[in-house]
Amino acid sequence: MRRIDDVIYDERYPENCLIDFIFPEGDGPWPVFIYFHGGGLVNGSHHTQVLVELATDHNIAVASVQYRMYPNAKYPDYVVDSAAACDFIRKYGEEHKCFNAYWFGGSSAGGYLSMMLYFAPQFLGAHGLKIEDFDGAILDAGQPTTHFNILKFERGIHHMAIRCDEAAPLWYIDHEITNPGEKPPALIITASGDIPVRPQQNDVLYKTMEYFGYDMSKVKRVHMEGYGHCGYGKAVAVDDEGKNVFVKMIAEFMKNPVA
Repeated sequence: MRRIDDVIYDERYPENCLIDFIFPEGDGPWPVFIYFHGGGLVNGSHHTQVLVELATDHNIAVASVQYRMYPNAKYPDYVVDSAAACDFIRKYGEEHKCFNAYWFGGSSAGGYLSMMLYFAPQFLGAHGLKIEDFDGAILDAGQPTTHFNILKFERGIHHMAIRCDEAAPLWYIDHEITNPGEKPPALIITASGDIPVRPQQNDVLYKTMEYFGYDMSKVKRVHMEGYGHCGYGKAVAVDDEGKNVFVKMIAEFMKNPVA
């Protein structure tokens, strides 16, 4: 395993827009998993140890992304950064000939960012990209309605309120959708001990995708019993072989995404 930390992907924000690359042993090209961390769009770090297992055990490269957050950002800065990171990573892969498939995903706030990239075409479109240019997405415990800290910091609304507007992934399923059956695979994950209403919001997302014609053979819904919010992604969440549960889910879905 080899890693390159803190690669700047937007020179305008060199302290915030950073990527850690983790490469498997040997020569590529490899599939790459572009990961956006959680933390409520307020905190969190792109420095990851858990996802190292993707490289060491599954021959999958990782590009873990840092983005601007509150209080130094507001909607849609963090989504704009996420799209810019995807564009940078694709160009990096083409230049170095190290990646042969491009997946993205994230946990909690990172799940929200991933949902925005998946459903709202303008963000990737700003870089001449579309969701069909990617091989799939891992939408882990994301909020498909307007993110709670957008409500809190920018709208003056209680953070547990439910709103669906231009800052909500759900907003775009009927507003901007084209060729829904051609969208790449998506894995939607929540937990039994998740943030209140978060699993139900993701149930609505899943059923709305179904109603508007997504190929649901490429959309997998997983509900993790016995775990708290993103608890299966912690270092202590391991299977009988001592391997991280979340990493195993990612690798298995990337290798066999169609139900």
